[in-house]
Amino acid sequence: MTARLLAAVAVVAALVLGPATPALAYQPVNIVHTEHVEAGPYALTIGFSVWPLRAQRSLDWVFIPDGGIAGKSGTLSLAGPDVPADEAHQPLVRHPRRLDVWGLDVKSLDSPGAYTFTFDVDGPQGHGTGALRGLAVLDQPGPPSALSWAVCAIPLAALIAFLVIAWRRDRPSRRLLPLPG
Repeated sequence: MTARLLAAVAVVAALVLGPATPALAYQPVNIVHTEHVEAGPYALTIGFSVWPLRAQRSLDWVFIPDGGIAGKSGTLSLAGPDVPADEAHQPLVRHPRRLDVWGLDVKSLDSPGAYTFTFDVDGPQGHGTGALRGLAVLDQPGPPSALSWAVCAIPLAALIAFLVIAWRRDRPSRRLLPLPG
């Protein structure tokens, strides 16, 4: 009996988990636009998963040095409108879904304007610095944030109004029994 039960559980688990495995896989980084930067003796290719860039829109960034990232390290300095101080300078780290390159996963820029990416790369050929200047970031897509939030708040406001009206009509305080005294 237990062997049949175990077999039935295995079949059900295979039917449930089997189709889900492709859905659990990460999508590869799809690079649609590239720019090139010379950082001293190192040539870098900067890849973007979305083009043109728009404010408040998440995208993947990859930084690919010629010859790979083995034996190299570096930092990324970001300058532009409203760049938070904690994001202005950061080490170049492996992209979480593309381990053979450096990158940022689902990063967005908060404000439109011109940005500068400065790369400091250290490796077997010494130190190199290069910059990608004038990277244009357009306004955010869609309606303004305040309008979006206002439209999204309408169902919540209607629910609160419904609950207040229902509470006032029912008047639960009228049904309270006096305390025996």
